[in-house]
Amino acid sequence: MIETVVMIILAFVVALVLLYISLSYRRKPAKQFQPIQEKDRNLLQQYVSFYNELDKQKQSEFENRIEHFLCTVRITGINTKVERLDQLLIASSAIIPIFSFHNWQYMNLNEVLLYPGSFDEMFNQEGDERTRAGIVGDGPYQNIMILSKQEMREGFINSDSKHNTAIHEFVHLIDKTDGAVDGIPETLIGKQYVLPWLNLMQQNIQRIREGESDINPYGATNQAEFFAVVSEYFFERPDLLKENHPQLFGLLEQIFKPNY
Repeated sequence: MIETVVMIILAFVVALVLLYISLSYRRKPAKQFQPIQEKDRNLLQQYVSFYNELDKQKQSEFENRIEHFLCTVRITGINTKVERLDQLLIASSAIIPIFSFHNWQYMNLNEVLLYPGSFDEMFNQEGDERTRAGIVGDGPYQNIMILSKQEMREGFINSDSKHNTAIHEFVHLIDKTDGAVDGIPETLIGKQYVLPWLNLMQQNIQRIREGESDINPYGATNQAEFFAVVSEYFFERPDLLKENHPQLFGLLEQIFKPNY
């Protein structure tokens, strides 16, 4: 009983601290992000395969949208330094899923908190229970995203991986814009695709649970996690997803790239 009370108090204190940090920074205007320089383009070319696959005109658009994101969303390091590479990779993670939606803005995000590594459910950065690499805030953490710097970078450094923590969390944020994080992004998906998408999700979740899928097992947690996990796969290894899961690939193209 005492342990339960202590845990509740700790959770409340953590909530108040994060809320204070968020509100403190939100009172300050967003910094003007300097225009993309040649050294930034080199970093994008080195780490962001999505950027490399665009033609020159679309690369310019991608750069402009990075600048806009970084002018409107604050990135704050918590016990770590936010470097230029971190800014570029976080902004790229935000732009990649909604690149074909030219007027999209993240109205439900004010700040990204960057932790040096993983953290636990109480946002502790030390201890044995640090299993979180990213989270989209709710309640007192509304409009805040928390990312592990180590995991965020690894998602771009390992080009053969189907995993990208930052894209995963931004897909959750996209899913959340219709009011529910349920794996059905109603702001993106056409009504004619909702039922096919639901059916395909359930089929693939069942295959994951039966050990008959190469999709990350975490995707079987629920529909929201399946959508985020398979979206990582779609953007990181589209060739492999198309080969192994052609129906999933086709529907995800309709969701993310309807006018591409």
